[in-house]
Amino acid sequence: MIVLDTNVVSELMKAEPEASVVKWLDAQDAWSVMVSAITVAEVFYGIERLPDGKRKSDLSAVAVAMFGEDFAGRILPFDGEAAICYAELVATRERSGRGVSVADAQIAAICRQYASGLATRNIKDFECLGIELINPWDV
Repeated sequence: MIVLDTNVVSELMKAEPEASVVKWLDAQDAWSVMVSAITVAEVFYGIERLPDGKRKSDLSAVAVAMFGEDFAGRILPFDGEAAICYAELVATRERSGRGVSVADAQIAAICRQYASGLATRNIKDFECLGIELINPWDV
C-alpha cells in the first residue's frame, strides 16, 4: 500500500501534471494507492483560501471528483490508533531536535498504522519517521 502525500495529489490536479509522476502512478495497482483524510483536508483548505472565481470553482470540482470518485473507498482516516502513533512520532522528533508539522506527522502516523509507504516530493519532511518514502518525481 502507498499513501499519496498532499503534494502528489496537488500535482495530479494540475491541467498538465509532471509526466514522471503520472507514469509512476500509472505503474501502481490502483487499489494499493490511498490518500489520507489529512490530505483531503489540506486540499480543500487550500481551495477555500482562494478568492472566489473560476479557478476556485474548477479546482473544487476536480477535488470533489478526485476524492468522491477516483479515491472512493481509499481515504484513510486519522483515528485513535493513528493519534497514538502521532504522539510517539512528534515526541521522538522533538527529542531529536527536529520538528515536524502537525499535518506531516498525522500523515506519517497513518502510514505507520497501515504499514504503508508514502509517495512525496518532500522526503526531508518525513525522514526518520519509520516509513518507506518514494519520490515519484525521481523514480
